Amino acid sequence: MESQPQVVKKKETRGRKPKPKDDKKEESGKVKEAKKSQQPTVDDKYTQWKSLVPVLYDWLANHNLVWPSLSCRWGPQLEKATYKNRQRLYLSEQTDGSVPNTLVIANCEVVKPRVAAAEHISQFNEEARSPFVKKYKTIIHPGEVNRIRELPQNSKIVATHTDSPDVLIWDVEAQPNRHAVLGATNSRPDLILTGHQDNAEFALAMCPTEPYVLSGGKDKSVVLWSIQDHISATATSPGGGGSIIKPNSKPGEGNDKAADGPSVGPRGVYLGHEDTVEDVAFCPSSAQEFCSVGDDSCLILWDARVGSSPVVKVEKAHNADLHCVDWNPHDDNLVLTGSADNSVRMFDRRNLTSNGVGSPIYKFEGHRAAVLCVQWSPDKSSVFGSSAEDGLLNIWDYEKVGKKVERAARSPSSPPGLFFQHAGHRDKVVDFHWNAFDPWTIVSVSDDCDSTGGGGTLQIWRMSDLIYRPEEEVLAELEKFKSHVVACASKPRES
Repeated sequence: MESQPQVVKKKETRGRKPKPKDDKKEESGKVKEAKKSQQPTVDDKYTQWKSLVPVLYDWLANHNLVWPSLSCRWGPQLEKATYKNRQRLYLSEQTDGSVPNTLVIANCEVVKPRVAAAEHISQFNEEARSPFVKKYKTIIHPGEVNRIRELPQNSKIVATHTDSPDVLIWDVEAQPNRHAVLGATNSRPDLILTGHQDNAEFALAMCPTEPYVLSGGKDKSVVLWSIQDHISATATSPGGGGSIIKPNSKPGEGNDKAADGPSVGPRGVYLGHEDTVEDVAFCPSSAQEFCSVGDDSCLILWDARVGSSPVVKVEKAHNADLHCVDWNPHDDNLVLTGSADNSVRMFDRRNLTSNGVGSPIYKFEGHRAAVLCVQWSPDKSSVFGSSAEDGLLNIWDYEKVGKKVERAARSPSSPPGLFFQHAGHRDKVVDFHWNAFDPWTIVSVSDDCDSTGGGGTLQIWRMSDLIYRPEEEVLAELEKFKSHVVACASKPRES
């Protein structure tokens, strides 16, 4: 099978896939944006955002991508140093067929809190690559990469979704580095997980407690696999060297037939959705419990111990397709969903429905377009992020909902619970990931085909800790430095 020319297929129900690069459309996208409403244009908003970067952020790195990446994930931390830590980052390149689609392993220098100078972090060129992000390895992927997820017990093992029924498993350290040129054969996945009857493009999760993989697809099914028997004992000890997938066959350059790799059949297939399954998530405390959302507007909770039918099916969880779901790692009663109705909803699994339809505890309404991704903070149990087609990545704290906000800290138009808005992307934010090794540090990626005609933007950022720390603590610190600031300001400037 030759390297396929990439006719970029559109999803019927969601604006998830980028269009191929097309210079003719470059202007129309911006004009459309401006006409859509009397709001400031994307460029105006962006200029305003960039001027505030030194105030709002502790650190920010902007990295221009030649090809869009539909996913971005943190990998293992490699090295700790005085001022920065080195960490793996997983990305992809979704190309137009002139070069192959790839899974990219990058090394990222994560600058530590309170190290970067405020004036430096906003001095970046949008067209440039960041000095903090360096490509380390390229895997030639059979088809475009729609989603990347790492195994929490060992983030050197990565699962990917493409436009096919299979889930591909990669031991990224053992895979050879490839040169992505036209006609190059695909890299061979270490494992292929089979079981879907139709394409499974987005819904993908890896279990925090066991080496289990979960997927959903166009066949309306949720499929569960165990890869326990295929990974060596070193896989669960992050320090383990060498290959961590048992050597049934040699990874590396295949003859372009993905089916040559060892395949694994499902542990269970779960039926209950009436349309495409768009996202799945494991319960953080149990490999047997998981949930899924789909284009049927349903949220479904499953338990592998009690069979393949839904434990609870929440009809009309939103008023439109559901795109994303996440289960709170600190409180496994709380589940977040994001939808094409532009909202994020929070459900309590002890009380999911009322009169047969979804009954969320809260509705978070701060986006102006479809929500594409939601994720709880690994650090603070009440905090989560949501990203959307409006180009915004919102950070919320549900504990702030309903609390009296003193000193007009929140503008009247700001939705309850919203306490930070990352507006550094100029097009839809297709994925983001909190950094478990460095709390409050987030990597986010936008697909810029509508605003600039192609490519994407990767940003790694950390808001100022003055924004999220307890108010009394922040005021005490500011008081402490007040005299110092006053003294500096009153000094005559040297010419």
